[in-house]
This record gives sequence, C-alpha cells and structure tokens, in this order.
Amino acid sequence: MKLRRVILVVLLVGGFWFLTTHLTHPFGHFSLFNASASNSPLQLTEAEAAPAFDAEEQNNIAVYKRVLPSVVNITSTTLVFNFFYGTVPQQGQGSGFILDKAGHILTNFHVVEGANRGIEVLLSNKSRYQAKVVGADKVHDLALLQISAPNLQPVTLADSSELAVGQKVYAIGNPFGLTGTMTTGIISAIRPIRNADGAPIEDAIQTDAAINPGNSGGPLLNSHGEVIGINTMIASNGADQSSGIGFAIPINTAKAVLADLTRYGRVRRPSLGIVSYAIGPDLASQMGLSADSGVLIQRVIPGGAAERAGLHGGNQQAYVGNTPIMLGGDLIVAIDGQQVTDPQDISALMDKHQAGDTISVTILRGKRQMTLKLMLGEARGENS
Repeated sequence: MKLRRVILVVLLVGGFWFLTTHLTHPFGHFSLFNASASNSPLQLTEAEAAPAFDAEEQNNIAVYKRVLPSVVNITSTTLVFNFFYGTVPQQGQGSGFILDKAGHILTNFHVVEGANRGIEVLLSNKSRYQAKVVGADKVHDLALLQISAPNLQPVTLADSSELAVGQKVYAIGNPFGLTGTMTTGIISAIRPIRNADGAPIEDAIQTDAAINPGNSGGPLLNSHGEVIGINTMIASNGADQSSGIGFAIPINTAKAVLADLTRYGRVRRPSLGIVSYAIGPDLASQMGLSADSGVLIQRVIPGGAAERAGLHGGNQQAYVGNTPIMLGGDLIVAIDGQQVTDPQDISALMDKHQAGDTISVTILRGKRQMTLKLMLGEARGENS
C-alpha cells in the first residue's frame, strides 16, 4: 500500500511538472485546454470585394453627391453686451442653399437676425465668402443672401403643393457645426403650425428626418434631390436636439416671398385689411348667426382693401370669457369659393396671392349672403 501511495505521489508531481513546463501560454499564463490553439496564427475571414449598393443606397448616395455642392454653412456674428457692459462677439450657425449662379442663397431669417458684424458663408469646397442680406421676411422666417463666387451649383426647386405623407425625404445641413451631414426620413404630416415668434406657417412639412441646431435654413429634399422645403424648427420639449419631429417651410411659400424680394426688394404680403376673430359653432349659435363658422370682422383698417370694398366691422362690444370682441360686423365664410373658418384659412389663401390681386369674398351680413370683389392691399403689421 505504501508503495502504491509513493507511486501515485510521484505520478502527480511528475504530471504537474510536465504541465507547467511544457503546456504554457506564450505569455506565461497557465493553459490546460487551449495550448495547441494558442500557438496557431489568427485567421480572419474577409470579403473578396466590397458589396454592391442596393437601389435605395445608390439613390441616397446620388442625391447627396448632387446636392452637397449647393448646401452652405452660414456663420453670423453679432456684438452683444456682456455682464460688465463690454461688447463681445457672439456667433450663430445655420445652413442655406444656393439658388443661382449669381450667388443668391436662401436661409432662415433667424439664422442671420441681428448679424451686425458680418455673415460668412462656407461652401462645400471649404471656400469662405462674406455675404450680404438682399432681403428678409421675418413673418415667414426667410432671408435672401448673396455672395460673389465662381462656379456655383444651384439647387432645383420642386413643387410642394402635391406632397404626400409617407414620402421619403432627405435633409442636408450642418447640425452642431458638422458640415455636410445628411439624414433621411419621411413626411410625417402636413399641418399648420406657428414658428418661434408665433407667426403661422401654413402647410408646414413635418418630418422624422433628424433636424438639429445648425440645420436651420438647409434644404429638405425629395427622392430626386429637389428642394421641397426649408428646415426651420424642431419640437423637442425643451431639449435642444432632434426628437424626431422637425418642420420645414414649404418651398412654394418661399417662391412667393422670393418673387417679392427680387421684384420690390421687400415682401409685399397681401392683406384684406381687417382685424378678425374666429367664430365656431357654439359661439355662432349664441350670436344667432346663420352659419356654423366663419371669420367675424372686428374692424376694417382705414384705407385698406376691406374698407374700399365696402365690408363692415363691428359696432357693439361684447366679451368671450375675458376677451373683448366687436359684434355686428360682416362674417366672412368663403374666399374665392373656398370655405373660411378661421384667420389661418385666410393666411393660407393670402400665400397664394400678391398685393394688387382681385379676389371674391363671400360674407354674411345679418341673414343675407353677399359676394364682393376685393383688391388685396399690402399688410401693415396688425391687419390680415
């Protein structure tokens, strides 16, 4: 028995010595099961060639290559007062896109607002140019810039009147200063909204394509690389970054603004020349009106289009809650045969016209319905 024990101990000691001296890892760590594998060379499996792009990827790449040279990065510089009442430069960034070879660039008004110390435009080829503001429209949040540069590549503008929810879109811009960034998504909705200053944007294009600070003023594109909108704002619940809900101004609105800017050097927004109040079914019933809804004329602006056409404002003050309104005025129910239920309907119709155009306005005066011809005037702040 003792001999067996001695032999067993010798075998165990010998086996341990063999394992620790002959089956070790190259780096000195003990290896019992992977000794042979640890000494074999690393073998990688590599693709023989780059895979071909699918049809969607090919279109994405084609749109990016075609439009990128037309997208610019805009830096505006403003002198502001610091805590010690000294002036310090403050810079803001945004995007824009080239409209023609003469160097006209479209962007948002808020991108260049207050830029009293210059506006710099960076092209995709890294060339820098100083820009001047040719015209601006704060109400529609649009600004027209111009630079002097050679070999510019303009974008192609689409028609935004026939857009569809679900349609694929691309956004190209400079989010957080990251130039030449493209994101993709779809049109999530087309709806009226109000911009940061409370001005209405009719038929705003809502998209889930990522839009972040720095994208403002850049193009929203269809799958052909044509501009359908100008990226302008995000809904973020206080977080200053994309939440999947971004909005763009439809390019048809921009076309109307550009027509005025190039013709007059300013925007001549058309106006009925009225101060109005939206009437819904409940209020219409209480007032004894013969229509369920419409826009009640509170007052007509002296010398405005409505006064010249013979429209009437209110003559009796009343209150809706704590809001004073004037009763007794004409109730607008349609313009050019299209139903009108609130001032936003009027704003949308005004975007399709220019000052000086003649329209037909259908009103209720008491129980009597009338249709009058009216030549649109020019908006002057309070009127619509």
